[in-house]
Amino acid sequence: MSPPSRRLQTKPVITCLKTFLISYSLIFWFTGVILLAVGVWGKVSLESYVSLASDTSTNAPYVLIGTGAIIVIFGLFGCFATCRGSPWMLKLYAMFLILVFLAELVAGISGFVFRHEIKAELKDAYWKAEKNYNTTDSRSQAVDSIQRTLKCCGVHNYTSWAETEYFKQNGIPPSCCMPLADCSPENLRDLRLAGTVVYKQGCFSLVTTMLEANLGIIAGISFGIAFFQLIGVFLACCLSRYITNNQYEMV
Repeated sequence: MSPPSRRLQTKPVITCLKTFLISYSLIFWFTGVILLAVGVWGKVSLESYVSLASDTSTNAPYVLIGTGAIIVIFGLFGCFATCRGSPWMLKLYAMFLILVFLAELVAGISGFVFRHEIKAELKDAYWKAEKNYNTTDSRSQAVDSIQRTLKCCGVHNYTSWAETEYFKQNGIPPSCCMPLADCSPENLRDLRLAGTVVYKQGCFSLVTTMLEANLGIIAGISFGIAFFQLIGVFLACCLSRYITNNQYEMV
């Protein structure tokens, strides 16, 4: 058995580590709530932009929502493990933090490395969506939503529509029309007249700017959360070690 003085020196350290780890776990729980909010926001705000690159709706927002929910659960688990002072629970918590850190790091690096390929794929997908535009399918509705929201028209500009089958039959889509403009069918079928009533700015450059700005915010939050988890790993491992050593000293 260790001298009482040594055990008395260890207990304040354990108490201090518990306080820090509980505070960390609460903050970690809050980051999970933030990811949940970002996922919901991405689903509502960015669905039109990202859905162009796939035949169905993108799963990216659901990934963020699921990750946020898991972090919320393990944040509460971390608080419980710290209050219980269980070494194996603390080690499990540290292992989870390491796994989430690695997953977020790999995802962030992959997005950065392949950003140009993603941009090229998005441009090709946008062009196909415009070429096959029919006002009814999900991609056509996404094109309409983008043109209304960003106040743009066509891939490069409004003349891009001249190469589509839809233009030959109906003219430029009404979603290109400027507010209060006289967008009659006759005006929309004539490129010269359409230039006076529709937006002239092309959509692709605006879409990529919008995505890069929003994805930059998401990437910054994700990287911040990822490196923040290393603090939790350090605190959980230290606390587990001190508790285990304290138990051995009492024997």
